[in-house]
Amino acid sequence: MNEPEGLRFRRINRPQIITDETHEPQYKGTSTYSGKVFRVTLLTLGGFLLFPLLVVVFLLESPIQPEAFSLNEPPFMTGCFEPNLKLRQAERLFEDQLIGPESIANIGDVLYTGTADGKIVKIDGRKMSVLATLGKPPCGSREQEHVCGRPLGIRVGPNGTLFVADAYLGLFEVNPVTGESTLLVSTRKMVGGRRLSFINDMDVTQDGKKVYFTDSSSRWQRRDYLSLIMEATADGRVLEYDTETKEVTVMMENLRFPNGIQLFPDEESVLVAETTMARIRRVHVAGLNKGGMDTFIDNLPGFPDNIRRSSSGGYWVVMSAVRPNPGFSMLDFLSQRPWIKKLLFKLFSQDMMMKFVPRYSLVVELQDGGTCVRSFHDPHGMVAAHVSEAHEHNGHLYLGSFRSPYLCKLDLSKV
Repeated sequence: MNEPEGLRFRRINRPQIITDETHEPQYKGTSTYSGKVFRVTLLTLGGFLLFPLLVVVFLLESPIQPEAFSLNEPPFMTGCFEPNLKLRQAERLFEDQLIGPESIANIGDVLYTGTADGKIVKIDGRKMSVLATLGKPPCGSREQEHVCGRPLGIRVGPNGTLFVADAYLGLFEVNPVTGESTLLVSTRKMVGGRRLSFINDMDVTQDGKKVYFTDSSSRWQRRDYLSLIMEATADGRVLEYDTETKEVTVMMENLRFPNGIQLFPDEESVLVAETTMARIRRVHVAGLNKGGMDTFIDNLPGFPDNIRRSSSGGYWVVMSAVRPNPGFSMLDFLSQRPWIKKLLFKLFSQDMMMKFVPRYSLVVELQDGGTCVRSFHDPHGMVAAHVSEAHEHNGHLYLGSFRSPYLCKLDLSKV
């Protein structure tokens, strides 16, 4: 065999490089088919889950029509607003025996309050009894609240009777001995072309001739208070009831959730908590400035509820939700994002939404001019939760609540 012929049969053995990318033999069969089935099933399941959500987001109407509004940057929680644990020194009274004692009044050492099940109760020492029921049973559920009634603000008049603001039924005068009640203003009454949908708090002049009260909204009722806050509807009013002429007059309107109300010492103006705006307004109801309004204190560290006089001549203001700074305030964040509010109310109920609002109870004492004197805190509402009012009597603060099953008592000499 010559050289050329040998070359024809020679194989060139090139070196084989083995790497991680060396492919194993591919076997098409059941594994590939199973993978496809899994992916199709996963996508189908995702579609079934996503479709109802898309329907909710794009087709269903939101129960609220929120307005965008502006809040100032919350004040720093320093100085007078420095967090502490002083409210945790409070004592719980009648735990699990009454629900939602919103507001408190006293005649001597006897206390009176209204509860979530439509009752006005009398507390004499360690004894509690039902004084009156303004509505009709059944009571105790959100669905029946408008029939049962919900007593909110309560005051003692100059003749020793109780004045009670019921959110659904109207203004009442109640005999503190017999429990006999007289309807003064019905929520069926049209005032200024609008119904009274959410009567909240009230105060009475020293001569008993005038009763000033808040109607928090013409659109929303008390049981939908979170919808009112989120929608930021500016349809709240301050009204005057004349006990002699029986006439009801609008003193101020276009307020965002007017809540607690307190007469000034000269009785020519009232302080009104404008809850949604985290401020307290001063509405002039008599004198030369009648019909006017100015701001008593703006940009509070929380959202104010009831206002009551303190023994030092100032005012107790309570807040059950704060605007932490430093920190994150959901309500501040949402104030200029109405589309997020709409989405949230499409997806979640009011009870579920409440779980997103951190508990934080705050009571502040303000002097004339809105200067903060002192504050009592309960971060996370461990002892005093969902506070609605601070009523001072005999060296103690009695703390009302719009939903907690107890009343709290704080010894002011210890804080």
